[in-house]
Amino acid sequence: MPEEPTPELKEEIIEEVKIIEDTGISLSYGLESWNPKTELGRKVKSGEIKDIDYILDNGIRIMEQEIVELLLPNIESALILFGQSKGKFGGGKRSIWRQTQKKTKEGNKPKFSSLVIVGNKDGYVGIGSGKAKETVPAREKALRNAKLNIIKIKRGSGSWESESAEFNSVPCKVEGKMGSSRIILMSAPKGTGLRVEKECAKLLELAGIKDVYSKTFGQSRTKMNLVYACFNALKELSKIRMKEEFSQRAGVISGHAK
Repeated sequence: MPEEPTPELKEEIIEEVKIIEDTGISLSYGLESWNPKTELGRKVKSGEIKDIDYILDNGIRIMEQEIVELLLPNIESALILFGQSKGKFGGGKRSIWRQTQKKTKEGNKPKFSSLVIVGNKDGYVGIGSGKAKETVPAREKALRNAKLNIIKIKRGSGSWESESAEFNSVPCKVEGKMGSSRIILMSAPKGTGLRVEKECAKLLELAGIKDVYSKTFGQSRTKMNLVYACFNALKELSKIRMKEEFSQRAGVISGHAK
């Protein structure tokens, strides 16, 4: 005979079932024991807030990564190759870690940096960096910061010849900048692909953009600044006001395709 669940376990099961009924989504691993520390977190876990659009549209700051994990359960992540590791015969190759050292009386103290992007491939994307004395904590910090920096972007049909309902590209020409790196994203018809630098392509793919043209200026070899410039270009899309007539003709959508 199976053992009778404890009263504490029964309460957790009841609470999880209530959240599933209220929000329509189940808790991922670790979220069942999540104890929210902010008012926003408590409202999300109780089911009072069921859509992340409410948070982003009202400019509410997200302070807990579990909020994003609960409202966007299908979110994915990717690491950016922005560092360099030593290779044979003095050569080097791209790495997901950037290592720096500080010289002290006790010796060299290394630190590792990591850059992570997250997205659900349907209109939501975030980016974050983290630094720590070891690689794994640096990656975890970057992943957490990326989820806290999640944004909603505008997408549209890249072809002016058709009125298809596919949201495959950016709706208009947009520019982003970070440091000396500058990038311009332009609409492209279906089938073009991501005509952009490889690391920026990872960001656009997780954002749900499949076709785009691009131009880069400045120090484009600085991958961290270039990826942030691409992210800033996507943020600029939300600031652009479009007439309703143009939005309907270009098939513009903000956020996920409902």
